[in-house]
Amino acid sequence: MAPLGHFFYCPNPGDSPGGAARGHEGHVERLLVLEERIAPTLEAMGFEVVRVGLTSSGGRRTLQVMADRRDGSLISVDDCETISQALSAIFDVEEPIAGSYDLEVSSAGIDRPLTRTKDFADYAGFEAKLETRTAVDGRRRFRGVLKGLDADGTVRMVVDGREVGVAFDNIAQAKLVLTDELIAATAKGRPRKE
Repeated sequence: MAPLGHFFYCPNPGDSPGGAARGHEGHVERLLVLEERIAPTLEAMGFEVVRVGLTSSGGRRTLQVMADRRDGSLISVDDCETISQALSAIFDVEEPIAGSYDLEVSSAGIDRPLTRTKDFADYAGFEAKLETRTAVDGRRRFRGVLKGLDADGTVRMVVDGREVGVAFDNIAQAKLVLTDELIAATAKGRPRKE
């Protein structure tokens, strides 16, 4: 069934969602397949998928697609509208999820979620917080400065003056912390290593 409506927005600082990294557990595999399906289309348009999620509130479901510009510049409202129109054309032919839903396209925002391995390397030097699926050194929540990503997929960060390693596969959710340094870096373009 085609989506009920299309929404797009580019959030202000602090507006980016901090919920589960890929939506409800029962939908994770379907959302990963959907992300793989739409990624080439967005890449051909000059964008990249940051996250695909499915939320439900008040009996309405929302399919959320979060995207970035591949050239590192900030995404605009017009970009979100362009992506929404392209995805609508795909979803009119291929049903991404059963039943009715709203399609919402957005930017990742300044305090963006970190959903891909490359995010932890790209945003090294900035403060982040993450929650793990299973405890690491007796804790599941960490806040500190990202140091990058090891070749084996271990995310490195300095927490309370000590370096901690967390396996990427053990991360339930992660996002950048809104700091003056992040805001200043964002004002010059997307703050990431190239």
